[in-house]
Amino acid sequence: MPERTVRLTMAQALVRYLCNQYTEIDGERVQLFAGVFGIFGHGNVTCLSEALEQVQDQLPTWRGQNEQSMALAAVGFAKAKLRRQIMVAASSVGPGATNMITAAGVAHANRLPVLLLSGDTFTNRLPDPVLQQVEHYGSPSTTVNDGFRCVSRFWDRITHPAQILSSLPQAISTMLDPADCGPAFIGLPQDIQEIAYDYPESFFAEKTWVIPRPRPSRNEVAAAVELLKSAKNPLIISGGGVRYSGANEALADFAARRGIPVTETIAGKGAVVHDHPVYVGAMGIEGTDAAKDLAEAADVIIAVGTRMQDFTTGSWTTFSRDAKFLNINAARFDASKHFAVPVVGDALECLSEIDAELGDWVCDANHMENAQKLYAEWNTLLDEGQAPTNAAVPSYAQVIGVVNKMARPEDTMVTAAGGLPGETAKNWRVKAPNTYDLEFGFSCMGYEIAGGWGHAMAKTGPDGQTGAPIVMVGDGSYMMMNSDIYSTVLTGHKMIVVVCDNGGFGVINRLQTNMGVPGFNNLLKDSRVLDKSNVPHVDFAAHARAMGAEARHCESLADLEAAMEWAQGTDRTTVLTINSDAHAWTPGGADWYVGVPEINERESVRKAREGQEAFRNKQRRGV
Repeated sequence: MPERTVRLTMAQALVRYLCNQYTEIDGERVQLFAGVFGIFGHGNVTCLSEALEQVQDQLPTWRGQNEQSMALAAVGFAKAKLRRQIMVAASSVGPGATNMITAAGVAHANRLPVLLLSGDTFTNRLPDPVLQQVEHYGSPSTTVNDGFRCVSRFWDRITHPAQILSSLPQAISTMLDPADCGPAFIGLPQDIQEIAYDYPESFFAEKTWVIPRPRPSRNEVAAAVELLKSAKNPLIISGGGVRYSGANEALADFAARRGIPVTETIAGKGAVVHDHPVYVGAMGIEGTDAAKDLAEAADVIIAVGTRMQDFTTGSWTTFSRDAKFLNINAARFDASKHFAVPVVGDALECLSEIDAELGDWVCDANHMENAQKLYAEWNTLLDEGQAPTNAAVPSYAQVIGVVNKMARPEDTMVTAAGGLPGETAKNWRVKAPNTYDLEFGFSCMGYEIAGGWGHAMAKTGPDGQTGAPIVMVGDGSYMMMNSDIYSTVLTGHKMIVVVCDNGGFGVINRLQTNMGVPGFNNLLKDSRVLDKSNVPHVDFAAHARAMGAEARHCESLADLEAAMEWAQGTDRTTVLTINSDAHAWTPGGADWYVGVPEINERESVRKAREGQEAFRNKQRRGV
């Protein structure tokens, strides 16, 4: 019998295929692709938008305000869904496409699935050069979409309509693979989107994808058990892979029964709650002194589901040179770092198999008692730092303390670059698992509000939205990207946005001045402005109201507490603003490798250089 086919344009076939892909979340079968963030232009409005319009009730398209921010919203959605469901971000050709490259970098660094579909120039080249095309004289097949190659886990350009038969399944396989997970990019040339082709009907059969749980090698488990049994002062570092594996409870139970303290990376924060008996706070530069002290004394570090970036390792100065690493990771690339004993596989499966082989081994009880003592001292420091004072302008710690107090257990806190990553990693006390999202893998300013939209969308089901994400953002990041406040008003996805106004780029000013350089071009008062005696102030509350949000400026911590209670009862996105101190920071955590001029006339810079050289002498080598 002849093969049954259906004749569709490439764009129509692509959309129909996406509509027929499913996955399971907590036993419920749902569409793998929950929707599309889209901005239409020359490169996708006549073909891809035509295909999406036909299925809008099944695969909803949400209008973005900026290509970067809508793709960042897709990243936030993927985080909220723990990589089990995916959003599509669709742009036009040229600048619309390149706007998404930064968001692709965020997804790539954080190992998060996002499907990026960008228009591309004409394959037949007959109308070249077209509007929004960059010509490469010696490489005519190169387009700006080649820029996605370095920030995509899967990259393809469709130059014949039949190519999606192999490309789309491979893109999905990559996005759902625990080891290779990341953004998939597919370029869609304008003249190929329109071409009709006889596609096999079998291509559009419904498929339910199952995220694999690779089990570890027996030999690797045996080596891990041997190393663990030799440990006297072990420490667990829980990474984002623990959360994505759903290994939260298993890891906490393993740690409690074996007597091993647990610290977390930034991506892993929220796997266990703040007051869990085994928990000692976040790890590294933005972490707790308790975690730092335990890391420096640890003889075996069990790194679970983390790529061990420099903010976790203190640029590899936080650990003894004699310490040994056991790296449990779905990706061999990460498991094999730093001369570690690697265990390659799913975090839940690996922990289960290692636990089964450990027998009755437990760590000396004094080790956990010491960890709990150190953590209690850290919490006392937090209490002191968050307590109200008579200061004219509150610190980040005080603001976070109020917002955290007023947050409901189910409210997810979302933040990103600037001063808030370190301050929330230290000060935010997680009340329920998976309710903390700090984008710090790529440190992308502008993620906060866009990512909050993705979280709000992820919390919305047939019965409406459950809880509202709390977005904490500095004035610098707010100025970079804020238009998705309007997006959430349009779409009805509520979030609460707390803007901490410290008069510029506060944390990078701290780094600059700490390394001996006078404040320059970071705080507004140190920038080239018309009148330094009268620096114009942005009324962020008025700006938010202009985009349709509810908004209120808070003059004090008491005002903020009352405003938080009000914001939780509003019917739309609500923005609260408060001035914060650009020079008051929570102490603690590890140090960091930064570039400091080797020669300089300033004594302050020379001293900073000497400090860096002494710090670098503590580094472990062999990453």
